[in-house]
Amino acid sequence: MFKSLVLLFFVPIIFAACKQQIDLDNLYGKWKYIRVEHNNEPTDTTQAGELASEKPYIEFTRDNKLQIVWGGRAISSGKFSIDGYNIRYKETLSDGTIREFPFWVSKIDSHQIIFNTKGADGTKVTAIKE
Repeated sequence: MFKSLVLLFFVPIIFAACKQQIDLDNLYGKWKYIRVEHNNEPTDTTQAGELASEKPYIEFTRDNKLQIVWGGRAISSGKFSIDGYNIRYKETLSDGTIREFPFWVSKIDSHQIIFNTKGADGTKVTAIKE
């Protein structure tokens, strides 16, 4: 009886503690930004009008490339890998140097993604799949 209770209690905890992996089939594609919240601004979000006019998006390709487009031009590009619910991004800067940082994905399904970057200029982005 004791063993059954222990298993009943601890097995769900162990499974909950195991980090799930992002489903790549859900990730691949073009994601249109619908909300951008800035960590360091009191207004908290980029205005809806700016998002409508600038048409920002992030795109993940099957060859592990990532591109962020804002106002019709690529503002960031590089390679990505998956680490649980983190997207590890290696951004290639214009001078050829590489900057690495994670995107923490708090939600992803076949229609919506919500991810965060941390730090003083961190953001929380909500995007929908096109």
